Amino acid sequence: MNFFEFLQQNWSELLALTREHIFLIFVSTAFAVLIGVPLGILLTRRKSLQTPILGVANILQTVPSLALFGLLIPIPFVGGIGAKTAIIALTLYSFLPVIRNTVTGISGVDKKVKEAATAMGMTDWQILKMVELPLALPVMLTGIRVAVVIAVGVATIAAAVGAGGLGTYIFRGLRQNDNNLLLAGALSSAILALVADFALGQIEKIYSLPNIKNKFSRQRRKFVLISATALILILFGLSFWQNSNNSAANSADKIRVGSKDFTESLILAEILAQMLEKKNVQVERQFELGGNLAHDALLSNQIDVYPEYTGTAYTAILKRPPITDTDAVYQQTKSQYAKKFDLTVSPPLGFSNDFAILIRGDVARKNNLKTISEAVPLSANWQAGFGQDFMSRADGYAGFSKAYNFNFIKQPREMDLSLTYRALAASQVDLIAGNSTDGLISALDLFQLADDKRYFPPYQAVFIARQNKFELLSETFERLNNAISTEEMRRLNYAVDADKRAPKDAANDWLKQKGF
Repeated sequence: MNFFEFLQQNWSELLALTREHIFLIFVSTAFAVLIGVPLGILLTRRKSLQTPILGVANILQTVPSLALFGLLIPIPFVGGIGAKTAIIALTLYSFLPVIRNTVTGISGVDKKVKEAATAMGMTDWQILKMVELPLALPVMLTGIRVAVVIAVGVATIAAAVGAGGLGTYIFRGLRQNDNNLLLAGALSSAILALVADFALGQIEKIYSLPNIKNKFSRQRRKFVLISATALILILFGLSFWQNSNNSAANSADKIRVGSKDFTESLILAEILAQMLEKKNVQVERQFELGGNLAHDALLSNQIDVYPEYTGTAYTAILKRPPITDTDAVYQQTKSQYAKKFDLTVSPPLGFSNDFAILIRGDVARKNNLKTISEAVPLSANWQAGFGQDFMSRADGYAGFSKAYNFNFIKQPREMDLSLTYRALAASQVDLIAGNSTDGLISALDLFQLADDKRYFPPYQAVFIARQNKFELLSETFERLNNAISTEEMRRLNYAVDADKRAPKDAANDWLKQKGF
């Protein structure tokens, strides 16, 4: 479908994501103003504190956003997944322009004006309230304006920690190779940034009018101030209402199902969630968590269960050297997870999602390539591209290239996993490490080279769950024991990645076919 047809079919979800995005921006900016403005005022009175505090604010802005989200998740009361973590991170990013412009605005007030106020007998508080703040307000509003625009952009990353917003469409579009999703998320975010910048620019102009005594100007200022205060209070109220509802709903019979940020994980999480809901179990979805955030969220009691793979758990989480014995990997992972993390591992779901070394289909057919070893002599001038996970894991690039004696002249490009598929299809790279059950392999005419040296460990699909929720989950785990074949999982992924079906719909169809 074209972009306009996409908007017609998905406008309600797009509006919901936009509303979530606006909520994150306004609440975080409000916190930044409530904390940053008084702090900026303090720095004008205690100038010795300016260098260290502004230095810390500068450092906060240099921390990569996803890394900051990941660092916040395990912190009690502050972290976690969802809107709370995103709001705290966005607030930290907004501090610098708010604090700096408050200091600049107040410091820039003419000394003669302040001396005149002092000569009239005004106290320091009166000078601040009646002289400095009114004259510094245009500069302070510029700082808030910058903070809002920054927040609009950074808030897209919030989708990686389950906070929603327009980043959900952007990540989903990258994962599914869907330009409609990418365009809808990016264009909406850009429009939101432009609207926010224009609106705050108009407010800035109102407060920059030269004739302060003009009655109409005072009325406009009063209207803007009252409206902004009311909006902030409403958004704070919504935030507390949402948190109270979430806390009230966090009962013993509730299961918080998480997923990683790729198609297959979403489908598996949706299958589990729908099966639980058919048993009248209350389910809260916390999907599309980036990197190892799902594991971190499980350890910090932010979710109760999520799909995982034994090879990933064994090598990336438990830091064990890779082995190829399927049963040994499963049994050792199950034992160590119970002992080390107090977590339970479900029975295998029936398929493995192994690392897939992929090349373009036309290259495989032209050179009659079937195995990884056959590709080695041709690969010297190839440009490889791998996800960050593959480059850093014990069972990843270092051991793989050594086992097969790859000798790439060009340094492999490290990028987001979802982007490697698009780069391979567009001939920007020649070899990638994907996932064997991905629907994009067929959709993009890619070819999986056989792991003829059996280097990669087995990646059986399982669910990892908290021990205290096992009683609610055990029956469902048993029903899913070896219930999903590799071919079925490929078809499910293809339905989402190629046919553009929603993961919940693909999961529902599979449950009906299975009689679940």
